[in-house]
Amino acid sequence: MTTIRAVAIGTGHYLPERVVENSEFAECLDTTDEWIRTRSGIERRHFAAEGELTSDLALKASTMALADAGITAQDIDAIVLATSTPDQTFPSTATKLQHALGMTKGFAFDIQAVCAGFLYALANAQALIVSGQAKRVLVVGAETFSRIMDWTDRSTCVLFGDGAGALILEAQSQPGTSDDDGILSSCLHSDGTYNDLLYVDGGVSSTQTTGVLKMQGREVFKHAVSKLAEAGEEVLDAAGLTADDVDWVVPHQANLRIIASTARKVGIPMDRVVVTVQNHGNTSAASIPLALSVARQNGQIKPDQLLLMEAIGGGLAWGAALMRWSKA
Repeated sequence: MTTIRAVAIGTGHYLPERVVENSEFAECLDTTDEWIRTRSGIERRHFAAEGELTSDLALKASTMALADAGITAQDIDAIVLATSTPDQTFPSTATKLQHALGMTKGFAFDIQAVCAGFLYALANAQALIVSGQAKRVLVVGAETFSRIMDWTDRSTCVLFGDGAGALILEAQSQPGTSDDDGILSSCLHSDGTYNDLLYVDGGVSSTQTTGVLKMQGREVFKHAVSKLAEAGEEVLDAAGLTADDVDWVVPHQANLRIIASTARKVGIPMDRVVVTVQNHGNTSAASIPLALSVARQNGQIKPDQLLLMEAIGGGLAWGAALMRWSKA
């Protein structure tokens, strides 16, 4: 018996032109390149230019993904865009992207789950495809986190960067086994008990200001490793597969120590983990699709390989997805 899977057919990414090395922070903060590298693994990140919006980054990543898939915006039925740094309070950044792409049919909407946003967007896109509501969905993660940094807080402002990544999913009939192409399983979780571990101290209904990012780093680290490992095991169990079957882990690129600790807990060696955090910093919802696109561009990810994606962010919200790259 066949089943409909959401199969990846194209990826794209974009990083703003401005590259900010760790040394730049040392000029204005009590920090050093060594301090930042030791605690996060980050060496540099990209910041959007003045006037460069989240939708601008999303447009460039999406244009690259469409070209990679060999289709046009008119072939897309829906856009699901994950971001915590939208252009406006409303309307959605996704509808701005829809217009910028020249897409005149279908629908577009935003999802906000901070660093787990892309996985939430991916799961929603998968549901749209499996239910028959859409045949092709453009899934985007795009952020301009440099707009919400407290530049006096050395523990947070050195960690984040701006960027965008895009993935196009297509409905394809598959045999219905663990060897299928596409998304094999996914899981989403959240627990608002931990709101104060990672948040922005502003908002429309509370302060009528944007606010800046606040984080309890040690507590986030502790929850990240255990919850990401559990989510990874959950999607593997759901697909009837094990860590030995995974070709690549494509994790949220928040902190090299979190990435390494989680991989060790799941039982996957670091030579099977895609790592881009050193060059991009934490780009929140953009980090997984950005890393995925870069890894494909570098020739790491190949046809028929099994990918485990996992992320955690403010909320706390977290999740994982298991996807086999197309054999074709």
